[in-house]
Amino acid sequence: MDDNYQTYLNRVARMTLPEAYKTQIQHIQESSKFYPTAEGTRQAAPFPGYTVITPPWEEQSQNSDFFAQLQDCQQQLLQILKDTNLIVPLPPGSFHLTLADLIWENAYLHAIEENPQFEENLRSCFAEIFQQYQESITSTQKPIHWQVLGFMIMPRAIGVSLVPANESSYQQIVNLRRVIYQNPKLIALGVEQQYHFTAHITLGYFGNISPTLNRETLCQKLSDLNLQWLENPPEINIHRAELRKFDDMVRYYRQPDWPSLDFE
Repeated sequence: MDDNYQTYLNRVARMTLPEAYKTQIQHIQESSKFYPTAEGTRQAAPFPGYTVITPPWEEQSQNSDFFAQLQDCQQQLLQILKDTNLIVPLPPGSFHLTLADLIWENAYLHAIEENPQFEENLRSCFAEIFQQYQESITSTQKPIHWQVLGFMIMPRAIGVSLVPANESSYQQIVNLRRVIYQNPKLIALGVEQQYHFTAHITLGYFGNISPTLNRETLCQKLSDLNLQWLENPPEINIHRAELRKFDDMVRYYRQPDWPSLDFE
């Protein structure tokens, strides 16, 4: 289901063009993952599930420069949109790259209701999946590096899109996803692939979308900000994948004995 290398590059590149922004910005919607409070702020709404991600920034010492640049990027974005409440920013410590969406919200709630051992079964399954992938890694396997390409506007969120530094970096992630989504035990648990892989790191979700929002100006400013990455794009080294649980969109956690995969 995932693209080949060149198709991925072409698709993601088109998503960061000014013309694409103009189309995408017309379809943004308020995210239900954050709700307004009486104090005028927004609170994370319950949204439980499981995912496979890189360790969040607050829990890793590697890639600190990369995430610090994303935090600066988030601040630039908020400065552009000051006084609009358009963006609900995510805590920078939670910044991560999702490698494989698994199960969430109603599907997850239904799964644990139908099968009291669902979470235990899921963790057991990933212990096998990560072991299977680990055994396929060769001594000549190259490090996995991905780079920021530009802002990515999604229907209910905004972030930065990533492209692989080379074909090997892309293929290794796609191979992992293939091992995950084709695992019979995981399929039996109700986990299936629903999206093509589009590597991105979410910076915030859309909140109050004012009818007076100047969408054209916003598109132009996003395009201008993208120029800062042309010559020296921030680069993340993907060294570890972890099975993590979330109760909402601001915290992703795990126990020390939960399955993980080291690429290096």
